[in-house]
Amino acid sequence: MKISGSDLHLFRVFESVVRNGGMSAAQMELSLSQPTVSNHLTALEQRLGVKLCERGRRGFSLTAEGRRVYEISTEITGMLDANSARLSCVRSALAGKVGVGIVDCLATDPSFRIADAIAELSETAPEIELDLKIMRPNDITKAVAENDIDGGIGGSDIKVASVQYQIIYQEEHAVFCGSTHPLFRRDDETITSAECYGHPWVHRGYWYGIRRHRFDNAAANRVTFDIEAQLLMVLSGAYLGVLPIHFASMFEQQGRLRRLPIADEAYSADIEVATRAGEQAANVAYVRDAIIRAHRMHL
Repeated sequence: MKISGSDLHLFRVFESVVRNGGMSAAQMELSLSQPTVSNHLTALEQRLGVKLCERGRRGFSLTAEGRRVYEISTEITGMLDANSARLSCVRSALAGKVGVGIVDCLATDPSFRIADAIAELSETAPEIELDLKIMRPNDITKAVAENDIDGGIGGSDIKVASVQYQIIYQEEHAVFCGSTHPLFRRDDETITSAECYGHPWVHRGYWYGIRRHRFDNAAANRVTFDIEAQLLMVLSGAYLGVLPIHFASMFEQQGRLRRLPIADEAYSADIEVATRAGEQAANVAYVRDAIIRAHRMHL
């Protein structure tokens, strides 16, 4: 079959339904009504001559043909998106929207110089519309790889081959407890790592490797996916947690948090700029380079 522009629209609707696990969630992403989404799926099935999915009271599931069509569809739309970026490079104007995802709670870090980059962009490329979003680390990686955003700033244990990373600085972390925790008023020399691991902890669900394996056996431990949510759990006095030092420091000054002498859990997180590998549109490359420049000036 010869693929037309209307076919591409149907493919993208189908991909959204599969990605969201059904029409109800997809309709919000697509800003379409559920009957319209259903009609689009029916139109694609009629166009291809195959049944793509089961949908109804029993839920949504792909047929074998639907899985194959989804693979082909993502290949087609991915290729188009990649080449759209290449075509944008032909046009060198520094204008248009550039979407950048940023992990939460970096604003309190004096080493994070995004404000300097924004100031430069507003002066030297005022027609670039910078669209900042606060996102989870692994969601940033996925969104950059899938062309949903142009770049990201943060750190993730998961790396994708189609995304390139540039470290811009390191974010220091340490163990903290709240003011009502039993360890809060203890002398440093009386606190041991073994004792700390006997208390409940709250950690971030996107952690992998050494920072996570120590916690897996304790049923009393808790998981959050945002640093601010983790902070609230630590402030309760019921949990220990590893927090960015810059973020926790203001609560230390208020006497609401205490940093514990547990070197095993202290670490430096690489904060990186992530963009898709290969040639970038002129505006995306300019934003990326401005962010990197702002941080190199303060090394």
